[in-house]
Amino acid sequence: MGVRIIGKSLGIVCFSMLITMKQGIANENNRSDKAAQALQTCYALADQNERLVCYDKAAQKFVKPTYKGRLGRVTKPFTLTSPHRLRFRSYGVIFVLYLRDEQGRVLQNLHIGGGGEDEYVIKQPGTYSLKIHGSTSWEIWLEPTEIPKT
Repeated sequence: MGVRIIGKSLGIVCFSMLITMKQGIANENNRSDKAAQALQTCYALADQNERLVCYDKAAQKFVKPTYKGRLGRVTKPFTLTSPHRLRFRSYGVIFVLYLRDEQGRVLQNLHIGGGGEDEYVIKQPGTYSLKIHGSTSWEIWLEPTEIPKT
């Protein structure tokens, strides 16, 4: 009897893991398909400036997030020496992001209701941290507002 229960429990755990892995692969394939569609849309634009802006926006889909997680988190302090775009995406219905100064004081309260993506420009150099509250998963990018010239 004990072996049968353990066997069934192990089977349920393995089945759940397979379903979760399959969903992860499906999500990744869906992201790849959307990215490919975005690139095709850009390629079809005749105007060079519009095409470049389109490609830049499509490229954002491939950039690894600076921070990624679930539910709540506080980042370690980070220092910016130039203006940066704080881009954030939530996969849940509730997402609140606090941009804090070196002393932990809230400088900006940012939020998304219902999931999606938004951004905020941090204009001043300084030392900051982020306090994040999400109902599920989220991703955050810190990107320079100016692309360095080579």
